[in-house]
Amino acid sequence: MIDDFLAHVLAGGTTEVEEAIRKAAAAEIMPRFRQLAAHEIVEKNGPHDLVTVADRAAEAHLTESLTALLPGSVVVGEEAVHADPAVYEALQGDAPVWIVDPVDGTRQFVRGEAGFCTLVALARRGELLASWTYAPALDQMAVAVRGRGATLNGQPIRSGSPSPRDVLEVASSHPDYTTPDQKRALLGLDTDGVHARPCGSAGLEYLDVARGLVDATAFSWEYAWDHAAGLLLVTEAGGAHTTVAGEPFRITGGNALPFTAARDRVTADRIRTLLRGR
Repeated sequence: MIDDFLAHVLAGGTTEVEEAIRKAAAAEIMPRFRQLAAHEIVEKNGPHDLVTVADRAAEAHLTESLTALLPGSVVVGEEAVHADPAVYEALQGDAPVWIVDPVDGTRQFVRGEAGFCTLVALARRGELLASWTYAPALDQMAVAVRGRGATLNGQPIRSGSPSPRDVLEVASSHPDYTTPDQKRALLGLDTDGVHARPCGSAGLEYLDVARGLVDATAFSWEYAWDHAAGLLLVTEAGGAHTTVAGEPFRITGGNALPFTAARDRVTADRIRTLLRGR
């Protein structure tokens, strides 16, 4: 059953997962969009780390529906890991793992802005197999399948390459939320030919890299639910990613940070060089 389903997904059979994600958003997220009461918003680790009733309800909905699609699979979700950090260890196990961020861009969601999305990725033994980035308020569904490319609302997308004459647009971690070493690394982007700005929803920044609308990201944290879907999307659209140590980003963790995902390998290497300070 597991291998049959994975083969089905890798052959392009992603419709069932798309439907599950759309149903979760329609039932749990969109009815609360711009309708949240104050008591439905909670700070987890500070004023910039929020969770809402929509996050928790959507993750529960997706946990039930995705594991029903693939019996024997497990879910590593942002809210489940917050409740029990040991859940994260499933990324290193043999069972297929659904990596879920129910509302990526919770701050935007809380402010009533459309720039949020639901992120789902399917992985096994640390290898990304497929991903879904769904922005319900924007009516955008991006899908990537390993070896089969990336699409947005059913149409193929390619990241392309920046013009050598253009200033690189880079979405980066905010320096206020980094370690001193990471802050110094990100300051490497303060140079001619680069315009670095704080990121919004990580998932939508990755989508814009995959579409060629943003040239690169530079992130200093490695939670899989923020990055797994977008990294596969960028890769399948023709882009590349690398840690500051020159290694591919691993969803299982232990990465040298910061890391970048970019429209092409040349851009990824340029950003990595700037982050290394030489």
